[in-house]
Amino acid sequence: MDLGTPVLDNHLHLDPEHGRGIDAVEDFARLGGTHLLVVNKPSWHLGCEAETGEDFRTVFETTLGVVAQASEVLDGRAWPVLGVHPGLVSRLVDERGFEPAEARDLMCDGLDVAVEYVREDRALALKSGRPHYDVSDAVWEASNDVLRHALSLGADADCAVQLHTESTEDLTDVAGWADERGLPPKKVVKHYAGPRLDGVTPSVMSEPDWLREAAEEGKPFLMETDFVDDPDRPGAVLGPKTVPRRVRTLLDEGYDEAVRRAHVETPRSVYGIDTRATLSK
Repeated sequence: MDLGTPVLDNHLHLDPEHGRGIDAVEDFARLGGTHLLVVNKPSWHLGCEAETGEDFRTVFETTLGVVAQASEVLDGRAWPVLGVHPGLVSRLVDERGFEPAEARDLMCDGLDVAVEYVREDRALALKSGRPHYDVSDAVWEASNDVLRHALSLGADADCAVQLHTESTEDLTDVAGWADERGLPPKKVVKHYAGPRLDGVTPSVMSEPDWLREAAEEGKPFLMETDFVDDPDRPGAVLGPKTVPRRVRTLLDEGYDEAVRRAHVETPRSVYGIDTRATLSK
C-alpha cells in the first residue's frame, strides 16, 4: 500500500531469533510503512549478562544484522539505534549485587561501545535514559550520570539520543543538561511520549487521540509503536502495523501537514535523515 508519504516508526525492537523479526517488518511495509528506527532490545533479553562494556557488542551486532535484513524489505530503509537500556541498573543492583556506582560505570562503558558504531556510520543514534519506576536515591543519581554521559557522547559524535524516562510532560532539566554539553535539545528524543512535552522532542505513542493532539499542537514530533517483538508478550505495547494505519487515518482527517512534520521534517531536523530521498520506489 502506498500512502503517498514516507512513514517512519521512530522506535521499535526486532528479535530475529525469538520474535517475529522480518515478518513484523513485512507487516509494516504491507500497510505503507517505509522507514524504521530499530532500537536494540534490552541486553538481558538477548542473553547478554554484561560484565564489561565490550560484552554489549554482541547485542549491537545482532541489531545491525536485523536492520540490514529490514532494509531489504522496505521501500525506504531502517537505521539502528544502539545503547544501554536504563532498566539494566536495577538488574545489576537488585539481582547481581552491583553497587550503583559500579552499575553506572558498566552502563557508561556500554555506551562508549555504542557510540563507536555511530562514529563509524554504522548506527544513527544512541539510546539511554533513566528508570520510569521508583528507585533509591543512589540508583536515581547513578542513572542520571549515565544519561548525562549519553548526552556528552551524543554531542561529541553529533548524533541524536533517544531516552527512556519516567512519564512526564517536562524534560527541561534534561534539555538543560544537553545544552550544557553542546547537544541541541531538539536532538534529544523522549520515546514513549505523550502529545505534550517541554524541553526535548517527543516520540509520540501512536494512540489516535494523542496523535491528533500532537498534530494540533503544531510542534515537531515523531511517531512510534515501541513494538517489543517478544513472543511471551504478544499484546504488549503496539503492533508493527500501527504507525502506517495511524498515518492513513491522519491523512483522511486532513492532518497532511502534521504527517509531513512527523515523517519528513522532524526526522531531518533530529537525525539528519532524508526519508524522501531514501525511498526506492
